Amino acid sequence: MIEIETTNDPVKLSFIQAVLKDAGIKAIVLDAETAGMFGGALPWVKRRVLVPDEQAEKARRALADALGDTDKP
Repeated sequence: MIEIETTNDPVKLSFIQAVLKDAGIKAIVLDAETAGMFGGALPWVKRRVLVPDEQAEKARRALADALGDTDKP
């Protein structure tokens, strides 16, 4: 599994999960409970989005496309 994003923004996290799901990529979120323990008041503990190694590039492309970022591969 490869980490492709870290965030404590619940809207961004939901967006990432939706984009990856639409692309057929199974993602997991780690550290959600720890990051949310104090209502996100611990900025150094972030939720991590991981995807299978072989789907990392596809996931990055899907996110870049969804954001309209043509500079990213």
